[in-house]
Amino acid sequence: MRLGFSDMSILDALSFTISGNKEYREEIEKAYNVRPDLGYIATKIKKNGISGIKHIEPTIGVPILMAKADRLTSPTEILDKIGSCAVEFKYDGLRLQVHYKKAESGKGKGASIKLYSRNLEDVTHMFPDIVEGVKKQVSADEVIFEGEVVAYNPKNGVFIPFQQTMQRKRKYDIAKKALEIPVKLFAFELLYDHGKNYIALAYKTRKEKLRQIIKQGSVIIYAQETIVSKESQIDQLFSESVKKGFEGIIAKKLDGVYQAGMRGFNWIKFKRAMSKTLTDTFDVLVMGYTKGEGKRTAFGVGQFLTGVYDSKSDKFVTVSKIGTGLTDEQFKEFYKRVKPLERKDRPLAYDVDKLLEADHWLTPSLVVEVAADEITRSQVHTAGRIMGPSKNKKAFAVVSPGYALRFPRLIRFRDDKKPKDATTLTEVIKMFGSQNHKA
Repeated sequence: MRLGFSDMSILDALSFTISGNKEYREEIEKAYNVRPDLGYIATKIKKNGISGIKHIEPTIGVPILMAKADRLTSPTEILDKIGSCAVEFKYDGLRLQVHYKKAESGKGKGASIKLYSRNLEDVTHMFPDIVEGVKKQVSADEVIFEGEVVAYNPKNGVFIPFQQTMQRKRKYDIAKKALEIPVKLFAFELLYDHGKNYIALAYKTRKEKLRQIIKQGSVIIYAQETIVSKESQIDQLFSESVKKGFEGIIAKKLDGVYQAGMRGFNWIKFKRAMSKTLTDTFDVLVMGYTKGEGKRTAFGVGQFLTGVYDSKSDKFVTVSKIGTGLTDEQFKEFYKRVKPLERKDRPLAYDVDKLLEADHWLTPSLVVEVAADEITRSQVHTAGRIMGPSKNKKAFAVVSPGYALRFPRLIRFRDDKKPKDATTLTEVIKMFGSQNHKA
């Protein structure tokens, strides 16, 4: 792991121990997504082979890898893909997974409540108000459900942007910030309830049960859904969401399952940025940076190299080099964040052309959200690039160019996302196609 291999590489290795190939890789990953503990999974396989992970169930106190949404660019595409569907607002906040076990009466044991972020970090102590809300509003003996924490202005009730919500994710002055920046938790998914696994059940079944579990109150809000079958309905809900200050909408397949840690068009997001030329913003991994020149010498950063995740190769491939559009404060903040991540050698998980070598490489950690005008083809960037023998067959040359972001610019730091939560190469190729290019 220190050499740069990821959990996914270990899952490959576990499949090889059973069959000598990747035959069981997908099945092992599904089990890992529900119980993301390499030691636990490896032990089960060691003892019982592939049958050891056939019936892994959700467990209170063990976070489940969160489902991801695919992207489409219009209501027409959404309806063509999944037909009549449930539409929820896409809240601009911090994703939380709640694990709750009711206090055991007569045994002197209090309730067990754990809150986990998207990257499986235990953030329970950061949200005492959510903990109290769970105690008062959740009607269940033991349950795992998900929602989005969104901060609001207590004076006018208006919801406020993501970056202000993120101020609640802190180690110190928690009680003070809870008063300054109160939050609500919009609950939208049920994964487990009193011994019953809801992950493989239909969306309609999950949501109906969730409605019964969440009692009315001021902290936890049942995320309302609207069943739609027309483009005009989706347009209207999208407009309502944007007016409330949210990101857009999520369309969910009525008979779709909850795909832990994966995409699969059970969820489809349609965001505000999609009304622009480019279909969406990108969550990219910061891979390294070059030293600043001139005025930027004071910041220590000139440009930084970013990449997306290629699941086929289990590597991060480059899509942009960003050095413009940042304010002085952003440059300072960036340098403060990357300095502890510096390392001498380039991680093995990075696929980088020699022309994009960085002065300082970074341990995979920092994810940022960026916008761009469009996606273009690139001879230098490695996202989707195909190499092959040159005409004289003495060296390798570019057979098919890669993909790159044109005029990329930093929007915000995504502290709630792990490197593998970055935009994928597959998504970049799909978005390129939506620009009426031939990929």
